[in-house]
Amino acid sequence: MKNVGGFDRGFRIILGIALLSLFYFLPGYWKLFGQISLPLLITGLTQKCGINKLLGRNTCRIN
Repeated sequence: MKNVGGFDRGFRIILGIALLSLFYFLPGYWKLFGQISLPLLITGLTQKCGINKLLGRNTCRIN
């Protein structure tokens, strides 16, 4: 069941792409922020988030 939609989905995808670029362009510990991008991109693209489900949130209008 989809629970990520609208602004939430777009924000996750844009932030995920921005953080992924840190992985490629910055040295050292900054690359860790690039790894944070993977869950954001996955939840944004699949429109399913386990944390939203646990909290009972649903930002997707059409399931």
